[in-house]
Amino acid sequence: MGLWTLLEGCLLLANALAILNEDRFLAPRGWSFQEFSGVKRNSFKGQLIGLIYATQYLRVLLILLNSICIAVKLVSG
Repeated sequence: MGLWTLLEGCLLLANALAILNEDRFLAPRGWSFQEFSGVKRNSFKGQLIGLIYATQYLRVLLILLNSICIAVKLVSG
């Protein structure tokens, strides 16, 4: 397992977090961003929700990174 495989895995995880819909998936399970404020943001669940929303905010960067990954795969085989 090389560095490139590890980076691809992280990119796939970021893609998985970016496509989660708040209304259909997160809110019914109590993972809505509005529910966490103050002290609760320092918990593990609060940090994970912050990570989910950060990946959703950076979708344009994810599109660019996915395009680069596809181009490298096409060139290198």
